[in-house]
Amino acid sequence: MKVDIMNVGDVNVLSVDGRVDATTALQLQEAVMETTRNNPKLLLDLSKVDYMSSAGLRVILLLHREIQQNDGRVILVGLQERIRDAMEITGFLKHFAVVPDVQTGIEMIG
Repeated sequence: MKVDIMNVGDVNVLSVDGRVDATTALQLQEAVMETTRNNPKLLLDLSKVDYMSSAGLRVILLLHREIQQNDGRVILVGLQERIRDAMEITGFLKHFAVVPDVQTGIEMIG
């Protein structure tokens, strides 16, 4: 898994590429927590994630709780259908806005 971080104005864009599973979930958690420490506006671009295990889902839920406590917002970008379905079945999507691309997310989080 690879994680890239960029800032667009006052929004953090964290792009994830690869599988999010038990071996990579901690790496994602650390990257997210470091990125949102000083700015709780985050677009989490998962468009290049083709697999997410329950460990990855736990990281996403932890992220939601942390950012919500800091009056921030997380928007999920580009969920592949299989991951979106898993998040919908488990009730995760009720906690997040989901958009198709980064530009739409930036306009929404503004």
